[in-house]
Amino acid sequence: MHVPDGFIDAPVSAATGVVAAAAIAVSLRGARRELDERTAPLAGLVAAFIFAVQMLNFPVAAGTSGHLLGGALAAILVGPYTGVLCVSVVLLMQGILFADGGLTALGVNITDMAITTTVVAYAVFRGLVKVLPRTRRSITAASFTAALLSVPAAALVFTLLYALGGTTDVSLGKVATAMIGVHVLIGVGEAAITALTVGAVIAVRPDLVHGARGLEQRLKLRVNGELVDAPTQLEPVAAPRTSRRRLWIGGLATSLLLAGFVSFYASSNPDGLEKVAADQGIDRQTKEHASADSPLADYGVRDVDDARLSGGLAGVIGVGVTVVAGTGVFWAVRKRRSTSQAA
Repeated sequence: MHVPDGFIDAPVSAATGVVAAAAIAVSLRGARRELDERTAPLAGLVAAFIFAVQMLNFPVAAGTSGHLLGGALAAILVGPYTGVLCVSVVLLMQGILFADGGLTALGVNITDMAITTTVVAYAVFRGLVKVLPRTRRSITAASFTAALLSVPAAALVFTLLYALGGTTDVSLGKVATAMIGVHVLIGVGEAAITALTVGAVIAVRPDLVHGARGLEQRLKLRVNGELVDAPTQLEPVAAPRTSRRRLWIGGLATSLLLAGFVSFYASSNPDGLEKVAADQGIDRQTKEHASADSPLADYGVRDVDDARLSGGLAGVIGVGVTVVAGTGVFWAVRKRRSTSQAA
C-alpha cells in the first residue's frame, strides 16, 4: 500500500507530514517506557523482519497481490509506540534506498501504514485481551483479529486522504469500494502472518512479547489420574529457557532467508493499491520517484544481471540496513531512559 508521489496533492501531503512528525515525536517518548536492554534489540529485529516479509507479496484475487503492513505485528511484539517507529523505519529505508513509496508522500505512508495500522490493531488487541482469558491461545486469536481489521482501516484512511487531496477526479465511492474490498482480503493474509509470528515468539519467550505481559495459565490438578484446570487459581507462565541472543540470531537468519531467497518466489502481481490505482485511473498524476536512480531501486542491485541474485542481494542489504538503523534508534531511546533514571 505504498503511496507514490503524485497520488495526493502537496497541501495534504504536507499536512500528513506534520501528523507523521508529531506521531514519531510522541512515539519516541512513549518508546522509552516500552524498551529496555532486553527489548531494544528485539525491536530492531522486528523492523528488519517486517521489511523482509513485505517483500513477499501473496496472491489475494485475480491479478492482485498483497503484503504485510506490519503495524499489528510490531505493536503486539514490542508495544504501540515502538511499533509506530518500527514501521516508520521500514518505510524510510524503502523510500530512500529502494524507491518504494514516494518521498513527498512519506507523511502519507507513515500516517496510513504506520500510525493507522498500529493504533487500530493495538486498540482492538487490548480490547480483546481484556475480555478473553489471558492464555497463549487467546492472545494469538486477538492478534489475528487485530491484524485483520488494521488493513481495511488503512485502506479507509487512504480513501479519506484521497477525498481531501486526490489529484484525479475519480469517484470517491469507486475508490472506497475497490480499496476496502481488496484490502479485506489482504487483511486475512496479514492476520495469518501476524498470528503465526506472535504465537511462535510467545512459545519461546513470552516474557519478551509486549502484548503477552501478565500472560497466565490455570493451575493443573490431577484428579483420578487426569489433569484438570484448578477452579480459580492462576500462575504466571514461565519463560522457556531460550536466550535472547539465540532468539535474535534465529530471527535475523529467518529475515535474511525470506528477503534473500524466498522473495524470489513472491507474487509479481500488483498489490492492492497499485491494482486499484490502475483500474480506477487514480495513478494518472504519478511522478517519477526521487530515488529512481538508486542502485537498489525496485529491489534489485544495479549491474547485477541475474534476477534471482540481484533481488536476493537487495533483500539482504535491506534487512541489514534496517536492523542496524532500527536497533540504533531503539537502543538510543533505551539509553536516554536509563540516563534519566540514573539522574
